[in-house]
Amino acid sequence: MNSEAGSKKEQGFLQRLFSATIDRDQITGWNNDIDRVLALFHFEVNTGMAIDMKIVKKVVLESNGNAASIYPPKYRPIEPPSQPAMLYGRNDLVAELTNLIVNDQHIALIGVGGMGKSTLAKAILHEPLVKKKFTDRRFFVTYDDLDPSDITFETFMTRFAKALGIEIAGADPVRQISTFLRSAGALVVLDNAETFEEASASSALRDIPPAITEMANIPGVILVLTSRSRSNAPNVRWITKDIPPLDLSSAQAMFFQIYQHASCSEAKEDIKGLLKELDFHPLSINILANAAQQNDWSPATLLKRWNNQRSKVLHIGKGKLQSLSDTMQLSLSSPSVQDLGEDGLRALAIIAFLPQGLNKDLASDLLPSLPQVDTICDVLRTQSLVYRQDNLLKVLAPIRHYVQDSLQAAPDSACLQEIRAFYYRTVDSCSEERNQFADIIISDHLNIERVVAFNLANIPDDAEKTYNACWQFLKCLQWHMPRPTTLTLAISNIVENSSTWRPKAYCLFTLAWLYKTLSQLVEASQAFQAAEALYLTAGDPEGMVNCLIARADSLRAQGRFIQSQSLLEELQHSASWKSLSETTKARAWYYLDTARMYAFTASADELFVKSAEDSSWGLISKILHWWAKFYHGGDAVQVNTHLKDLFLQCTSTGDDFHRKYTLEGLAQVAYCEGRLSDAMHNLQEIIEMFEGRHSDDIPWFNVRKAIVASKQGNCDLARELIHKASEPFQFFSLRNARVFIHRSYGLACIELTAGECDKAESYFTTTIEACDIQSNLVLRAFSIRGLGEIAFARGNFALAKQHFAETRSLCAEMGVPPQHLYSCMPLNTLPDKFEGWALFLKGRSPFADVM
Repeated sequence: MNSEAGSKKEQGFLQRLFSATIDRDQITGWNNDIDRVLALFHFEVNTGMAIDMKIVKKVVLESNGNAASIYPPKYRPIEPPSQPAMLYGRNDLVAELTNLIVNDQHIALIGVGGMGKSTLAKAILHEPLVKKKFTDRRFFVTYDDLDPSDITFETFMTRFAKALGIEIAGADPVRQISTFLRSAGALVVLDNAETFEEASASSALRDIPPAITEMANIPGVILVLTSRSRSNAPNVRWITKDIPPLDLSSAQAMFFQIYQHASCSEAKEDIKGLLKELDFHPLSINILANAAQQNDWSPATLLKRWNNQRSKVLHIGKGKLQSLSDTMQLSLSSPSVQDLGEDGLRALAIIAFLPQGLNKDLASDLLPSLPQVDTICDVLRTQSLVYRQDNLLKVLAPIRHYVQDSLQAAPDSACLQEIRAFYYRTVDSCSEERNQFADIIISDHLNIERVVAFNLANIPDDAEKTYNACWQFLKCLQWHMPRPTTLTLAISNIVENSSTWRPKAYCLFTLAWLYKTLSQLVEASQAFQAAEALYLTAGDPEGMVNCLIARADSLRAQGRFIQSQSLLEELQHSASWKSLSETTKARAWYYLDTARMYAFTASADELFVKSAEDSSWGLISKILHWWAKFYHGGDAVQVNTHLKDLFLQCTSTGDDFHRKYTLEGLAQVAYCEGRLSDAMHNLQEIIEMFEGRHSDDIPWFNVRKAIVASKQGNCDLARELIHKASEPFQFFSLRNARVFIHRSYGLACIELTAGECDKAESYFTTTIEACDIQSNLVLRAFSIRGLGEIAFARGNFALAKQHFAETRSLCAEMGVPPQHLYSCMPLNTLPDKFEGWALFLKGRSPFADVM
């Protein structure tokens, strides 16, 4: 027991007791320790033990020789910072981090300035589980007001000790702080850790990381870092958490909690768009909302200020919490960023310029004049100025605006030239078949679009290269990534003169084909027409006619058969007709006869005869001739025989394009003859032909199969096939607009066949709405007729009459005889039991008064 008492003394218990006789002012601060030591004395006296006076003498002598070594640090309990008043969209993250902390995990919260790292850390300090585990030993050490170039090891430790509520004296501050932390468990937040992680003083760089490691290794001590930097202390098992932006609803809640203008409810959609432009960056949202509230800006004024000034609006005072500029300067002034010199800012300006950011895999190819570009990007990411999303290095929108507006850091012209040259080579080498260049188009499509648009607005000396890159890129999009494009405005703004007529026309022509691929047929027609006019001005009749024919076919695809027919007939009577090549004339005849086939304005015997004489258009014309014969009431057996012969001809040459059309024709004949298994087989052959390819034929013909299955009485299989057609089809997610309305109409037909009128009504209504968007008159007419049949079945003859009358009006607009509404699209017909439309056309009861 005597030995144990000596051991206790060596641990400092008796030192603390005797220190009270040296400095009585410390007595109050050490009441708890004295109580523990007195308890030890009491125990020793009761057991008849005496304290070795030699040990006591040794302690007293040590106190005279080195008082600081036995003085305990003065302790003044420090309250943690108060709980944040505003914390939106972080509940799940706070819960996750709290769970990690109570399970003894060290955490590093990483993110760009203004992301809310400090706010999160403060919130965690007040979580019930954290308070229960660490009681009053929850500490918040902030370094945000220190300059990395000035911080020393002593500064770091002094600030640390002050936040703990202790004063350190003499040498070895790490031991003194560690002793305090060992006395009980503790949670310590080191806020704005990038300040000391970037410290340039040699002592700081050398001594701070080991000190943090030592404290992290103390049992019961948990560290939480908040930092813009990823250069966190080594040899600590940090769990790194990148702090994400807010989600939309949280960003809106935060904004409207601050900004409470009377008319803000009327501008919620505009404000939503503004918040998206800020990438839901918490600090930027906070500053912008406060600026609007303090200045009593209306929503309209706020939007105007933002559009005019961008990042300059994000400044309502001094300091990083009131100014985006100040918080950005903290990151840009860090020593590691400063060490990059001008190259660091050049790289950051390029990343801010490119909407997708810099493709890290292509960085050295895009920027060969920056040989250290990978190292530069690593530093920028380490400082959270950029972040990585897959293989792209990106900046948040507020940083982009700050770089472009406040720093006025335009992309370096040499860097832009290099990026331009690389992307232009890529689009020039890209083909319809998927290859390495197509992969770059897919990965960097927004960046390429930005570069092309920038160069169209700032035409370089070699303008021809930019025009070529524009139409080549549009073709690449059509082949590999069909989507709407922002190049529409850039193309329309090309100044028209003799040197730009043809290149602008071809850009418009390829733009129109992209629109057509996306089923944006109205926009396609407009672009074709604009290109026509330019080709005509340039004296290029072939180019003009190619646009006119394509425009006519866009009208046909909308169901405007008479307009399409008139356009092509006018062409044949124009002065340009004689100068056209025979192949172009055959093409015009083909599309004219397609329109006439649907409108029943020519006999089937005449259709596709002239175009069949051309080597390029001959085979497809022969196939469509037999389609027309069948649609116009020809003998099904004869049609079937000829289509089979043509199918064998296509198969022998491996011609999938024409095989598809012959199989589709055979499926339609089989469907109408009641040979439903044969129809299913033909449609399946088409699907198998295109499986594994980037083709929207697969979902299209699955819808066709569903219609056949429905007629077979297997509505469950029909629904399953429709579902298959609606599965996420990543490559064609945007071009499947036409598939969507056919799928919606197919579902309506299936449910109507199954007797589910309410469901059918809903799908018909959805189809009509989609048709209004896509200007599709045909399926609109089919769907309105479907609603009429539902009303008829329910006995609501007045409503049925209204729907049927609207259907007849649409037939007139299309130029289709009402009795032939379904003749050219037999797989879209409704079951024979729905006879309301037929009774309406004949003027029979209950529609006897219609005619």
